[in-house]
Amino acid sequence: MSEKLDSTDLAILDLLQGDCSLSTAAIAERVNLSQSPCWRRISRLEERGLIRERVALLDRQALGMDVVVFATVNLTATGRQNLISFEEDIIRYPEVIECYTMTGIWDYLLKIVTRDVRHYEQFVRETLSTNPDLRELHSHMAVTEIKNSTSLPLQTQG
Repeated sequence: MSEKLDSTDLAILDLLQGDCSLSTAAIAERVNLSQSPCWRRISRLEERGLIRERVALLDRQALGMDVVVFATVNLTATGRQNLISFEEDIIRYPEVIECYTMTGIWDYLLKIVTRDVRHYEQFVRETLSTNPDLRELHSHMAVTEIKNSTSLPLQTQG
């Protein structure tokens, strides 16, 4: 970030990450700005790429998606082509909602959401394990969700 964020920018971002459906007028009122300067700030934050997209967060359990699995993965080899090939496959699977490269003993950490354990098993057997670059997969099934947030800790950015 070449330009430092001030407290008003951080307040706007915090409001938007809490509820992206807020109108510019509502945001302006809460951060003590008039509507036009507030709109310009929001536009600038979008242009700078600090606001990537505005989305609706869905309730996975209300939609019948009860299983969350964190899967650790090692590849057969970690050459550039193996990494690219694996990542291109992973991006195509809607069940994989997050994927990270890792330091340490695992190459990747996947967050996978499915309807039930049977669907997870089917996904692993028929999709994930068919990847020729996959050497090792360990599933860690989440039991109780304690915290699940998409909000970044902006108050620590001052």
